[in-house]
Amino acid sequence: MAYIANTAEDIRVMLEAIGLDSLDQLFEIIPPEFRLQRPLKVPRALTEWELTTSVQQTLAGNQGADRRVCFLGGGCYDHFIPAVVDNLAGRGEFYTAYTPYQPEASQGTLQATFEYQTLITQLTGLDVSNASLYDGGSATAEAMLMALTITRRFGQVLVAESVHPEYRRILATFLAQMEPRLVTVPTPAGQAAPAAIAEAATDQTAAVVVQYPNFFGQLEDVRAIVEAAHARGALAIVIVDPISLGLLNRPGDYGADIVVAEGQSLGNALSFGGPYLGIMACREEYVRKMPGRIVGQTTDRNGKRCWVLTLQTREQHIRREKATSNICTNQGLLALRASIYLAVMGPRGLRQAAELSTRKAHYAAERLAGVPGLSLAFPGPFFKEFVVRCTPDPKTVLAEVGRLGYHGGIHLGRWYPDLDDCILIAVTEKRTKDEIDGLANAYNEAMGKAER
Repeated sequence: MAYIANTAEDIRVMLEAIGLDSLDQLFEIIPPEFRLQRPLKVPRALTEWELTTSVQQTLAGNQGADRRVCFLGGGCYDHFIPAVVDNLAGRGEFYTAYTPYQPEASQGTLQATFEYQTLITQLTGLDVSNASLYDGGSATAEAMLMALTITRRFGQVLVAESVHPEYRRILATFLAQMEPRLVTVPTPAGQAAPAAIAEAATDQTAAVVVQYPNFFGQLEDVRAIVEAAHARGALAIVIVDPISLGLLNRPGDYGADIVVAEGQSLGNALSFGGPYLGIMACREEYVRKMPGRIVGQTTDRNGKRCWVLTLQTREQHIRREKATSNICTNQGLLALRASIYLAVMGPRGLRQAAELSTRKAHYAAERLAGVPGLSLAFPGPFFKEFVVRCTPDPKTVLAEVGRLGYHGGIHLGRWYPDLDDCILIAVTEKRTKDEIDGLANAYNEAMGKAER
């Protein structure tokens, strides 16, 4: 069972209940010779992060354990998850609750969803959040369909090449049998140029889809891109990294109309690729075009605060063939975990996680750029991911780096033929200086072997 230490007030109340004034009185029955007279040799207290890391290092000694340090990214990140997230989300009333999409959902489930929506609007700077979607990729597609419905334009949707390639494939799949064309705007320098967006946009462009930070970790001139979209009457859909919003401007502050994100980094484990959490928020004027469901706060007939499913424009209920989406579920448990994570971290904790990730990523970039045969692929500013060019075959190098104990990055050739010599590397706040130095040493050794 879970252990929660007694507070000083807890101890006082218990002593008072049995008529004692102090703990010393409680232990007077023990003969003095049997009482501990020497100080305990207890090492200094560790932070939760340090203690977790220490236990994981011990467990890694088990035969067959994967001891490799993770520098993988591309949409899924090894961020720290406070123990309280597992503790609270694992409670039976949450863990086994029925999917919260029926009107009779419990008040506890509805309140938890309402709190999630509130936190997401505060995080993004937009007016309304839904009760979550499947994952970041499907949320991006739903945002695109939402933009088509709002603008009533069916000419094209623009998407920057620097958007996650798997998200772009999902967009293409959704549009395969529809009228609008998906037009990809090239990003040869690793960033979407506002001028290129403006040139590609027309009066029949429904939306412009960009990612900030983008798939390569680069920070584009997102404000100028949003303005270019608006100049043509198109909506600006921005895909964000939630952790980055502890440091970067909120999308609502630079004019984004719809914001989507993968919420895995908010207290959800990597879990071999899922299930994950799709985040969506928008401006209030678009709320009735938003897919999924929205929980609202009201009062009951006795004047007590309560929560209800305010909007759920799904085909099984009121909209039928005019429903904004056929989504009939959401990632309620993962949204709850995101809520707990954001509440525990708070603005200061989220900013600290973002700053640490950024500083450590830049240190890693400097160390790796000093390895013979490696160089940074793009000159622009980046958040926690960066791309390196690798002179030998990247697949061979990554395999050797893996053998030396590191998940060293992702080969970009699988999506970008012109970046076949490039590797995407992510660094979170969990990575230590020793781990980053170890990665650089592993690359140095792997490069030497690959060139022989």
